[in-house]
This record gives sequence, structure tokens and C-alpha cells, in this order.
Amino acid sequence: MPDTFAVTIISIIGFTLIAAFIRGRTKDKCLKSFSGDTITLEKTSGKTVWGRLHVENTGLELIYSKKNKNAQGSDETSYILYKQEYSDIQALIRYHDKLNDKNRKDRDRELEKIYHPFFLRKLLRKTQNIFKTVRDSLMDVVNLLIGQTQKTSVGRVLKSQEKYVSGVKKELAGAVEVSYEPLLERYIGNKVILRMTKGDKTYEFRGVLRDYTAEFMEIMDVDYSPREDCSPRKADLVILRTYGMIRHLGE
Repeated sequence: MPDTFAVTIISIIGFTLIAAFIRGRTKDKCLKSFSGDTITLEKTSGKTVWGRLHVENTGLELIYSKKNKNAQGSDETSYILYKQEYSDIQALIRYHDKLNDKNRKDRDRELEKIYHPFFLRKLLRKTQNIFKTVRDSLMDVVNLLIGQTQKTSVGRVLKSQEKYVSGVKKELAGAVEVSYEPLLERYIGNKVILRMTKGDKTYEFRGVLRDYTAEFMEIMDVDYSPREDCSPRKADLVILRTYGMIRHLGE
């Protein structure tokens, strides 16, 4: 018989490491594609913040190029938006004229790959989509394996750590988040018409659909103007799907 105390400790450590690894890997891929670039955050309130984007699974941070003083006279060097505040995002805007030479070249290469994807890139995306569509079946298999393990002597010890097992299953479910949308999938790399809602008004923008997730969409090569009195500038956008949808194919 295994040492119950030792198995319990090892199990807790193992579950904690697995959960931490999964949490650290599950960053929204639309947000990640702007990471390291200078972007403008436009909030639904009309407030705008700009800086170099840093993304974590729990939120995002805009790092200022220089210190700013707030209304109280304190120095600020960054702006943090937590994941639970994502509903306040109107758009993340990557203006082309704000990119340095390296980031602009990286961005142009990525756009070229979207227009003319290599075979392996297309194969990888198809494989990812298969996993997204079988998420529920995958979780059934995980539950079955855990159930079978719990019938063993070691498994009976693990059963006493049910809250840790449930935590890992929850993390796995989040990591294989369902975001496969057949209607959108067909138009990756194509020009589309984005319809964006701002308050009680609706605007349309034409650009290239790069990607989407359960929460966001990324549109490249948009002539974007945050207000009607502003001249449009070339930009790439990450839009919360709550406020934006693809309504038409644009080519």
C-alpha cells in the first residue's frame, strides 16, 4: 500500500503544477497577436489609453513610453485592465504609423501569411478546429480516465482530493475553449465588412479577418476613425464580439 500522506502531497503538488501550466498558456490569441506593439485602448466610455501591450491570462497592461501624472499628482507608468473588465473594451487599435520598423515588418509578414498561408499553417488550423469541435468528447474521456483511476488504491486517495481534480478539469475545459465558428472560418484571410456598435450608433469598417476567439475578433488593414470628426488612419483592430460582428464578405 502506498503511503497515503505522501500520495496526497504529491497529488496536490501535481494538480497545482498542471493547473498553473494550463492557466499560464491560455491567453486570448487575438490579444496575444498585438503583444509588444504600441496600441490604443478605446473604452466604451470614450476614454482612450495608449502604450505597449503586455498580455496575461488574467488581463492586459499598457506600458507607457514615459511617466504620466494623474489628477492627484502621482506618477503612473502603466494602465492595467483585468479580465473581468473586458466588457469595457470598445476596441484595441494598432495604428500603423505608431509601429516601429521591426514591428511593422513583423505585422506585414503576418498579413502576407494570412493572404497566402503555407500548407502546414492550414493543416495546423484544421487540426486545432477538430480539437475545438470535440471538446465535449475530450472532457468525457478525461472524466472516464479519472473515474477508472479512482477505483485503484492510489485513486481512492486522489478521490479525497476532489476539489483539486475538479479544478484541473475546469482548467482543461477552459484551455480547449470552444471558439470554432464555421461562418467566420471560411473568411479567414478575406476582406470582410465589420459592423461595430458604439453606444446607440453603428459603424461599418472594411478589413481583412485575421482570426477570432470566443470573446474577440481581429481585423487587419482597416481605415479606422474613432470619431466622426477624426480623419481615418490605417490600423488593425481587436474587437470584443459583444460590440462587433462580421456582416458581409467584402470582396
